[in-house]
Amino acid sequence: MKNGGEVSDKPIDSAVLSRMKQLRLMNKLKKLVLQVMAENLADEEINGLKAMFANMDTDKSGTITYEELRKGLAQIWIKIADVDGNGSIDYIEFISATMHRHRLERDEQIYTAFQYFDQDSSGYITKDELETAMTEHGLIDEATIKEIIHEVDKDNVSCF
Repeated sequence: MKNGGEVSDKPIDSAVLSRMKQLRLMNKLKKLVLQVMAENLADEEINGLKAMFANMDTDKSGTITYEELRKGLAQIWIKIADVDGNGSIDYIEFISATMHRHRLERDEQIYTAFQYFDQDSSGYITKDELETAMTEHGLIDEATIKEIIHEVDKDNVSCF
C-alpha cells in the first residue's frame, strides 16, 4: 500500500502474510484463554461486572447492542477517569486510567486458565488437550484448530 501514490503489482511477501495469519490465529487462542478465565472467576470477583452489564443492557434483553455499549462505556469512562470531576478527561487522567490492569491479568487467573487446558495436570498442554478445550467452547472449526496448534507447536513435540 502507498498513501497518495500508485499501488504496486508486487505481491505481499510471504513472511508478512505468515505473520499476519499468526496474529489472527493467536488472537482466537487468546480469546479462548480469556473466556476460560472469565468462566472460572468467583462470583465475588464478577459481581461488579454483572451489575455493569445489567446497567448497560437498558432494554433488559440479556444482550448489549452497539448503542447500549457505546453509551454505557462513555458513562463508565467519565466516572472512572475524570478524577477532578470536571466532566472531561484530560491527558493525565487518560494515561492513569489506561495504565490500570484488569484483574484477569493476575498470575493466579492465568494459572487457573492453564490448569483448565492442562487436563491431566502434567504441567504441559498437549495438542489433544488444546483441541478438546477449543472444541468444547465451539469457538472454531476443525481446520482452524489444526492451524492454531500448528502455529503454537513450534518445536513439534505436541506440548506447549
